Amino acid sequence: MKIDSNQPLEYSTEQNKMNILGFWIFLGAEIMLFATLFTSYFIYEGRVGSGPGAAEIFEIGPVIINTMILLTSSFTIGLAIHAMRIQRTKAMISFLIVTLALGAAFVSVEIYEFIHFYHLNATLQTSGFTATLFTTLATHGAHVTFGLFWGIMIIIQLVKHGLTAQTANKSFIFSLYWHFLDVMWIFIFSFVYLKGMM
Repeated sequence: MKIDSNQPLEYSTEQNKMNILGFWIFLGAEIMLFATLFTSYFIYEGRVGSGPGAAEIFEIGPVIINTMILLTSSFTIGLAIHAMRIQRTKAMISFLIVTLALGAAFVSVEIYEFIHFYHLNATLQTSGFTATLFTTLATHGAHVTFGLFWGIMIIIQLVKHGLTAQTANKSFIFSLYWHFLDVMWIFIFSFVYLKGMM
């Protein structure tokens, strides 16, 4: 395998470049998935039937906490990639662990929020609004949960094999995925929660 020393490690082979391009294409498909979820939500957000509406079930506290958690995790994953580029493997692993801990905290707050919704009679079956709300939030939460397992596997590979062209490539692609989840959360925060609380 030919390695180009003039490129960052994650781009240093032709295969690595193709992997990153392929992942950008995958993210394009993910954007379409979330665009479909947002469209469905906007169509049904006012259709509450006899159930509660957004203003009745949304709490600002958990939303702000989760937003701060994910924004912080976006910063820490950036620090992990910076550490990778300056060949500081231990620092990189440490920042990845912090990122995953923040991701786990996000999922925990989201589970609390779903329980809160349930106690307010907002379930998947209550109305069109709650069905699309739960589907949108759960899809994002499932992506974060998948990211936790993916990140753990990358840390295991870094510990086992060290920083190589392959582990750098996998770590960089994971960082793209994590940043994508953060961007999707900003849309959820702005157009689902803030709009719903107004």
